[in-house]
Amino acid sequence: MDFYNKNKQEILDELKVNPKEGLTSKEVQLRKEKYGINQLREKKKKTLLMMFLDQFKDFLVIILIIAAAVSVIVGIIEGEGLIDGFIIIAIVILNAVLGVNQEQKANNALAALKKMSSPHAKVIRDGKIMEISSEELTVGDIVLLETGDYVAADIRLLESTNLKTDESSLTGESTPVEKDAEVKLKEGTTLAERENSVYMSTLVTYGKGKGIVTDIGMETEIGKIATMLDAVEEGKTPLQKTIDQFAKFLGIIIIIISVFVFILGLIQAETSQDIFEIFLTSVALAVAAIPEGLTAVITVVLALGMQRMVKRNAIIKNLSTVETLGQASVICSDKTGTLTQNEMTVRRVYDLDNAYEITGSGYETKGKILLNKKEVKLTHNLEKIMQISVLCNDSKLESEDKVIGDPTEAALLVLAAKAGFEVDNPEDKYPQANEYTFDSTRKMMSSINKIEDKYFVLTKGASDQLIKKCNRISINGKIREIKDKDIEKISKQNEKYSKQAYRVLGFAYRETDNPKSMDLEQDLIFVGLVAMIDPPRVEAKDAIAKCHNAGIRVMMITGDHLTTAKAIASELNILKEGGLALSGEDTQNMSDEEFEEAIMKCDVFARSTPSDKIRIVEVLQKNGEVVAMTGDGVNDSPALKQAEIGVAMGITGTEVSKEASNMILTDDNFSSIVAAVEEGRTIYSNIRKFTVFLVSCNIGEILVILISMIFSGFFGGLLPLLAIHLLWINLMTDSFPAFALGMEEAEGNTMDREPRDTNEKILNKETLIKVSIQGLGLMIAGLTAFKLGLDVIPDASIAQARTMAFVTIVFGELFRAYSARSERKFLFQMNPFSNKFLNYSIFLSVGLVLLLVYVPFLANVFSIEGLTLVELLITIGLGFVPMLFGELTKIVQKQT
Repeated sequence: MDFYNKNKQEILDELKVNPKEGLTSKEVQLRKEKYGINQLREKKKKTLLMMFLDQFKDFLVIILIIAAAVSVIVGIIEGEGLIDGFIIIAIVILNAVLGVNQEQKANNALAALKKMSSPHAKVIRDGKIMEISSEELTVGDIVLLETGDYVAADIRLLESTNLKTDESSLTGESTPVEKDAEVKLKEGTTLAERENSVYMSTLVTYGKGKGIVTDIGMETEIGKIATMLDAVEEGKTPLQKTIDQFAKFLGIIIIIISVFVFILGLIQAETSQDIFEIFLTSVALAVAAIPEGLTAVITVVLALGMQRMVKRNAIIKNLSTVETLGQASVICSDKTGTLTQNEMTVRRVYDLDNAYEITGSGYETKGKILLNKKEVKLTHNLEKIMQISVLCNDSKLESEDKVIGDPTEAALLVLAAKAGFEVDNPEDKYPQANEYTFDSTRKMMSSINKIEDKYFVLTKGASDQLIKKCNRISINGKIREIKDKDIEKISKQNEKYSKQAYRVLGFAYRETDNPKSMDLEQDLIFVGLVAMIDPPRVEAKDAIAKCHNAGIRVMMITGDHLTTAKAIASELNILKEGGLALSGEDTQNMSDEEFEEAIMKCDVFARSTPSDKIRIVEVLQKNGEVVAMTGDGVNDSPALKQAEIGVAMGITGTEVSKEASNMILTDDNFSSIVAAVEEGRTIYSNIRKFTVFLVSCNIGEILVILISMIFSGFFGGLLPLLAIHLLWINLMTDSFPAFALGMEEAEGNTMDREPRDTNEKILNKETLIKVSIQGLGLMIAGLTAFKLGLDVIPDASIAQARTMAFVTIVFGELFRAYSARSERKFLFQMNPFSNKFLNYSIFLSVGLVLLLVYVPFLANVFSIEGLTLVELLITIGLGFVPMLFGELTKIVQKQT
């Protein structure tokens, strides 16, 4: 329904809403039932059946199905091999079921994370301002909009102050569009020209507004255009692509080996049954030797890793970020709220005559204004400071521990409350006529309010910038021209507070006859300073030390005063003695070469602008650094996009910054970034562990078959393993420990190493040496068991010899999984049984293989025979050989 051509009262009457009270809880429920949830339809998701069928599209699985079909046909014709064919089909189906389960797990994990990072909206309901998920919006909701907000529904504006929105996602208009709630439009006005309305999917780039929701979900303008929203499917991560490339390369090698094995078998075969067995073995070898499930395992481990990061207060928006986190070499962090507690408290007020102490902590409104430890009455300047604190302010104080809005502004509300000012809905008494919202270029904010029939410009901001806009000064209520000595006195007081790590704001005002003018921030009257403190987070110091230990450089980039930034940075050990601290003004006249040289040495960059942030990121990237950059404002978005890891603030961050980021901190805490980096390193390390484990298992299986055929005379012309043995090992023995290795906790030394090189491949020279040595150990154990069964164990049949080889390889791979838990620590240096998932998977795998061996029906199906106690003990003993080879690779690694 179109509301742009109706006046505000008509709309409020039609939708039956009081703009001050909003909807009641009961009305919200009724309207949700009528209009549904505020959500665009996504493309139809894959059903379980579709996911199941997708598992059979793999070329190698198709080969196996063909082999199974041939086996069944031959079995029907010749009477033998039928069971083998059905077992191969059963294993392929089981593999598909596991694949669907893995895909479902990954999808569910990603969907949960997507829901957590969805936009929010500020609404008035039951007369109270509250923040809700955008999906909870319904028709008739009264919505409050401010700079940085995502517009989550179609809204007809009721009020607007310098409001601009980015409508590029809807209309293609590249520049922000000015909005005005008072504009009257005719029916038929095009979407791009509807100045009195804002629309779903657009972003507020400037100003603020208040409006009523007119359409939600598929009834919105964006919903009409995109009757079906295709969710963007995330592509494969670099790591997954690397694994895919390796698998293809290995596939070619294995196909060559399989053909070679088949030709060797043809030469040695004496009967058609032998040829059939060789054919099945060759095909099974090709499938068993390729870690086709590796990418699926990686996807699940990455997705589960993302879920673990949520518990550590970091929402990761895509899988590739998890990989990149482990490579982070520089973290560029904001100061306020990230390195500090983000609970501002005003401690000092300077009225240009005296410096006052303010008592009370946090957002507690019970406090006093003291001079020489005695409570005082408010001076003219103090009254003006309190008035500006209340009216030039967008935050709301709900309770002593609940603030809606910026913590700095909340601290000013608390200050005014301590002075006896009314801070609830002050605009009712002193209506706002205009506002200049804060931006990082001006570094100030102004509100134009009507006070006793006069309009006043009330301004607060960075004192060094604000004082440039002042031509007068008020001392004890007397206004006179500002002089150089006044500016010097104010600057000294500002510097004194800044050196004590206070955040300092200047306050000024003026009277005006033209409240709607856009150039009122000039000819102001300076009235004083307010100094507030946001103490460093206790945990931030330890997190920074951890970063330094891990070879990660930490750089503070803040819009705050240089002296304040230096004080906090020094306390946190970001800025060490002799370290370089710069301000944006210091670098304005630097050449690109000078700027680059300075940034590579700089630990603190104060008075930064959004363009400074982008420039810093580009310089660091040019010098080979992988950058994590924090941001919370609209103007931070370009820098967040430029950085490899854009980190948005979940509490204070705008929806625009969250949209541009790769990661959202739910607690705005620096230590959560470090925790995410540690988790990223752990996940990558675990992926490397199970990749080496799986690939070496495959290499070992290839060598067992290949060597037995090359030296067929030594092994009586017999194969140690049949096709179904290889398939069982690949599916039931390898998969469970691989998943368990992916769930390993961080090793103690995870943050003691330098960040890994961006060009490092998971399967590099070092890991290929590892897989070769470990594969060799598996081959030696398997062939030794087979040879002992053939020639040494008295009365052992060929089936028992094969069973010994089969069980030895199973035990070998399971025992070696314990060694694979660490790439550097030897088994005796850790508790080998501390990974409960691995213990469960080994217990399950051992139980399954013993069932195969000792349940006659299953043994017959798999062409194996029960082992005597001596034979079983031999297989267990030989099972430790691959584990010893796994430990041997750690010695080799320590020497390289």
